[in-house]
Amino acid sequence: MEAFLEYEWIRTAAYYSVSLLALILFLTIFELVTSYRNWHEIKQGNIAVALATGGKIFGVANIFRHSIEHSDSLLTMLGWGVLGFCLLLASYFIFEFLTPSFKVDEEIGKDNRAVGFISMVISVGLSYVIGASIIAR
Repeated sequence: MEAFLEYEWIRTAAYYSVSLLALILFLTIFELVTSYRNWHEIKQGNIAVALATGGKIFGVANIFRHSIEHSDSLLTMLGWGVLGFCLLLASYFIFEFLTPSFKVDEEIGKDNRAVGFISMVISVGLSYVIGASIIAR
């Protein structure tokens, strides 16, 4: 397998494929931990859910960008990506914990765009912190 990854276009396709599959898996996990159904709410025009989901997508993609840059194998890249996702997921729960006056999930589900926007910014911002902490090879 390593011999195939010596070709840049095959390596690019491999990193892309693994990252895309991981993104789908991670979005499914986010779907399970939120009280609303992301894609149903987005279809209904819920901007807050779209903002929060977009932030999650960008956050995961940004973490994988850094993990690809600082890894010398698909397995290492995936390991960093999984760790980064776990940290991003933890930050979502911390955000919920730090806002005891309201429930983040409920507010986003009710299309509270301010909460959706803050959720997006948290995901994007922390993805940069997580990505910067990935150790180079």
